[in-house]
Formats: sequence, C-alpha cells, structure tokens
Amino acid sequence: MAFTCSASDLASLANSTAPGSDNALLATFLCGRLDAISNKFTDTAHAVDSTYLLFSAYLVFSMQLGFAMLCAGSVRAKNTMNIMLTNVLDAAAGGISYYLFGFAFAFGAPSNGFVGRHFFGLKKVPSDSVDYSFFLYQWAFAIAAAGITSGSIAERTQFVAYLIYSSFLTGFVYPITSHWFWSGDGWASPSRSDGNLLFGSGAIDFAGSGVVHMVGGIAGLWGALIEGPRIGRFDHAGRVVALRGHSASLVVLGSFLLWFGWYGFNPGSFLTILKTYDNGSGGFYGQWSAVGRTAVTTTLAGSTAALTTLFSKRLLVGHWNVVDVCNGLLGGFAAITSGCSVVEPWAAIVCGFVSAWVLIGCNKLAELAKFDDPLEATQLHGGCGAWGLIFTGLFASQRYVDEVYGGSGRRYGWFMGGDGRLLAAQIVEVLAIAGWVTATMGPLFYGLHRLKLLRVSGDDEKEGMDLTRHGGLAYVYHDDGGDQAVVAPIPSGRRVEPRYSSPAPNVDDQNGTPAV
Repeated sequence: MAFTCSASDLASLANSTAPGSDNALLATFLCGRLDAISNKFTDTAHAVDSTYLLFSAYLVFSMQLGFAMLCAGSVRAKNTMNIMLTNVLDAAAGGISYYLFGFAFAFGAPSNGFVGRHFFGLKKVPSDSVDYSFFLYQWAFAIAAAGITSGSIAERTQFVAYLIYSSFLTGFVYPITSHWFWSGDGWASPSRSDGNLLFGSGAIDFAGSGVVHMVGGIAGLWGALIEGPRIGRFDHAGRVVALRGHSASLVVLGSFLLWFGWYGFNPGSFLTILKTYDNGSGGFYGQWSAVGRTAVTTTLAGSTAALTTLFSKRLLVGHWNVVDVCNGLLGGFAAITSGCSVVEPWAAIVCGFVSAWVLIGCNKLAELAKFDDPLEATQLHGGCGAWGLIFTGLFASQRYVDEVYGGSGRRYGWFMGGDGRLLAAQIVEVLAIAGWVTATMGPLFYGLHRLKLLRVSGDDEKEGMDLTRHGGLAYVYHDDGGDQAVVAPIPSGRRVEPRYSSPAPNVDDQNGTPAV
C-alpha cells in the first residue's frame, strides 16, 4: 500500500497552517520527500514482483526441454527427430498464435464471461493491469498444454497436423478455457471482479490441473482415438504388445527437468510475492510463505506418487520400472497443481497417493479399450488432472483459500468442514473442460483425418518418420577406425517369421516387421 502525506496535516501538528509560514513550508518539503520515498518503495515492489514472475516464466519455459527429453525417450529411435521437432514447433507456433489471438481471448479485459476482447497483438500493453512479464508467463503455460497433446499422437502423425492443431489449441481452445477460470471476468473464476461467483465459490484451479493438464490430455485423447493405435501395438488376438521407448535415460532426464520447472509452474502462479497477510503474524508471514508452502505441497505430492507407483507396479508386474515411476511422479504433480496453494502439506500426500492409482487405473482402461498413447499423456494429464480438481474440492483449507483469493468466509473443502459448494464448482469445471475440448478439438482432428492430413502412411510409419519425413535418423556416430559415419540399421520391410507361437514383444506390425 502506498504511503500518502498531507502538508496541511503536518503543519497542523505545529499549530500553523498559514501558506507562508515556516511550518507550512517545512511540512510541504517533508511531504514531498516522503512521497518520493513512498514512490521508490512502490516502484521497488513492482520490480520485485515482475522479476519474480519473469523468473517463474523462465522456469516454466524450461519445462519444454523436459517435455522434449521425455518424449524422445518414450518413442522408438526411428521417430526421435520427429518428436523433437514437434516440441520445437509447439513453442514457436504457440508463440505467434498466443501473441496474435490467445492472450486477448484469455485476459483481454474488460470482457464477458466467455471470451476476452482486448490486447490482440499485445495492443495497449503494458497497462495498469497487464505487463509483458504476465504475457510471457501465460504463453509458457499455453505451449505446455500443446506439448501434452503431441505426446498422445506421437509416432504416427503428419507434420502439418502438428502445425494446425498446435496453433489452434494455443490460439483459441486453451485461451478460452483459461479465461473461464483465471480471468477476472470468467464465468467460473474464483477471482471474478463483480463477486458473482459460481456456487458462491468459483472453481479453484490455481495453476492448471484442469486449464492446462486436462485441456492437453483430452485434446490428446481425441487425436489418438481418431488416428487409431500405432501399427503393432495390438496383435491378432487383441493382446497388448509393448512398443517401448528407446531411452529410459532421456525419460529420467526429462522428468527431472519437468520437476524443476514445476517450481515455476505452481509457486509462480501467485504472480506476485511481495504481499503481506493481515493475520497478526508480526511480518514474518506473507505471500512469500504461501509460495514456499506451495513448493512443499508440490514436492510431497510428486514424491508420494512416485513411491506409490514404484511399489504398486512391483506388486502388479513383478519388477521395478523407472519409466513407470517417472510417469507416476508427473501424475502427482499434475494432480496437485489445482490445489497446491490452498491445501495442507499432509493433504498433498493423500493427493499423490490417489493420483498414482488413478494413473494405473486409467492405463488399464486404455489397454482394455485398445487405446494407444505412447506417453500415457491422456491418462496422466487428463485423468490425474481431473482427480486434482476433485481433490481441491475435498481438501482445500478455509484459511488458505481466504488468504490466496481474498476476503473471508469463502467456500472450502468438503472434507475440511465445507458445505460442498466448492466441490460442486470443481465438478462443473471437469465437465466444462471435457465438453469444450471435445467440441473443438474432436472436429478438428476428425477434419484432418478426412482430409488425409492426420496420419502418415503405413510404410512411412513402419520405416520411421525420421528417415521418411526428416531426411535421416537422429543418431549418427563415427567409428573409431575412421571418419565414415555409422547409422542405426534401417528396417528392410521384409517378413520375419517369429520363432515362437506368440508374437515377440518388439513386433512392430501384424506382418512381423521388427521395431527399431
């Protein structure tokens, strides 16, 4: 809060307010100095908050490297260059589309409850309500949603389809959703400026379990459903055939990079840090404490989900699988993202434990439905994201909700003594996001399919898109004996008879072509 000084008030303390008196002149001088000092403090506060937001944006953007490594390690070597290029495309195409349209649709206030109407091409930015740092932070979120979808349709999708869906998702579908739940004008926002809150509460999705993760996951669901499974994912009898990614090392590297970036994703969503809470704490407790608590809940949820997945999969399949543990870890992060700022640390452990089983259950359903998602992105981000929204409606703390969203007497979690209205708002968000993304991305993917722009040919898929679409394989090395380059062997396409009656785990198609 800015300090204000009145020269007449200061002069009155000396019992003289005459304009020409020494006391009045002194009071005017002192007020001028105090106002200048106050302005400096205000400017410093803005600079600190802007720097905090920019640093958080850089952390969230670093998650793109994590996505790239995770995706590369989760696909077969013959498609590595393709999936890496799509990750670059998500950031680049998303940057242009979000600049031109997306940011305006999301945060272009004043607007209606459905869509923003200002700031197209960042016109009139900066303003008293929006600065460039806020745009950069929100763009990093938008391209994260697009990156989720690219994992679901990996290893079989045409490059032009990536370009079209990525621009559409970041420029229209995602911004509309973020407007609903994050803008001060959104119909379901808990920060709605007119106070007309959904169920007297609004839907709490602090950092985007629904807005980011469900949007990306459900978009990937429709893309993968319309494309169909990869060749060889299921055998003649409909049994699952493991088409394993080529590098667990890249998966682990990507997971750690995503973990690191999540400390910008969740704590950074406060947008500011230099803010005190009026709770009689004597100044040691403020928004900086809430930022730290959010980092702790994020850590605990992911860690619990990873350990739960580790031991659960050991009991279910009989071995310790690092890739499964990494997916469980990320599922815990996706789930806690909604309520990370408004739940107690012990509740985050509950969130992570349940999210691990949600992911295991969704993967089992995907196998039964013959659904093929190479990165489990639909199950992880869609399923765990939906659970995260429900979790917030159950475990949100009254004290933290009041602190983070302002005011007093706000709705809070049902299991914490609330009346269930917040839970109802959370359920509405799950249904609204599922319906909106289905109504927009479903027809887009179907239209691309009908125009034959969605899936590559069977021959290209079997040979690998690095070779057929990108001019060569991703891995090239030089033999110690000379300068001649050596590349990984290229599948010939000839029929290879299986040794045993049941298909080998690396069969790539129904004709027996080996996977690479």
